Amino acid sequence: QQGQMVAPVVANLGPLEDLTLTPNPDEVEEVFTLPLAHLLREENQGYTHFRTAGGYGYTLPVFLNGPHKVWGLTAIVTELTLELLAPDRY
Repeated sequence: QQGQMVAPVVANLGPLEDLTLTPNPDEVEEVFTLPLAHLLREENQGYTHFRTAGGYGYTLPVFLNGPHKVWGLTAIVTELTLELLAPDRY
């Protein structure tokens, strides 16, 4: 949907084992974590190519993690965050 604003937040929440997350089940099917080192490994990074019916094509990032793929807006925000946090490695 167009016209919505997304405000990503980067925070240190401490040890993940100490957190109790209760996401809205209507919006979130599963919660998982990925270490920064995992995201920075080249073998876990990729791109998805899309082509519209009108022939317009575009490429978006994707991050791989076993059965999970981080894609869409989440991957775009992740890529921008990696560029800020680790510009010499990403």
